[in-house]
Amino acid sequence: MQAADGAMLIALDGPEKGKHWLLAKERYVIGRSPEADIVLSDRRISRLHAEVIRRAGRYFVHDLGSKNGTYVNGQLLDGVRALEDEDEIHLALATRLRFVGAGNTVPLVAGAPPSVGLQLDEPSRRVWVNGQELQPPLSQAQFRLLQLLFHRQGEVCSREEVVAAVWPGENEEGVSEQAIDALVRRLRERLAELDPGHCYVVTVRGHGFRLENRC
Repeated sequence: MQAADGAMLIALDGPEKGKHWLLAKERYVIGRSPEADIVLSDRRISRLHAEVIRRAGRYFVHDLGSKNGTYVNGQLLDGVRALEDEDEIHLALATRLRFVGAGNTVPLVAGAPPSVGLQLDEPSRRVWVNGQELQPPLSQAQFRLLQLLFHRQGEVCSREEVVAAVWPGENEEGVSEQAIDALVRRLRERLAELDPGHCYVVTVRGHGFRLENRC
């Protein structure tokens, strides 16, 4: 079991199986649309299907007029319903999301990444930040840089090491400092999409770069 710092939703099945979404905001819209906060790709799910809202420290689920309905623990949702720890939200009978209340424990889901910090799956080139997968995926150069820093967590990687890892075969003189800085900046921006309150890639002036992961 892993301790949960806050309430979250966990996908139990479907294409997003194993994903975690920390419920840090007052409102999360769930649906198929890229505009949703929690995007589920099954076509049986409406573009804006349902929402989870927080009021006075409690969480509630509300169907947004979806075509195929929202169910909580097998019962069709009618209106707004308060969520309890371990409740299952079933959208269009297609994808189940488990609600885990703040301060409770997160059940280990097969293939699920940790819910805090940065994690990589190198064979598939997938990246998770605080349990959410980074989409769209990183570019090849961004992933190579992150891979280098991830394997050397807490250590400083020099610019020469960055060039060797990201641009293999290139002479160090052939890659400008501006190109390296632009790559680092873009990687920071991508990671900040899912965790804006933490800087994962730290510049150590005169030496290089270091990854500071969340514990």
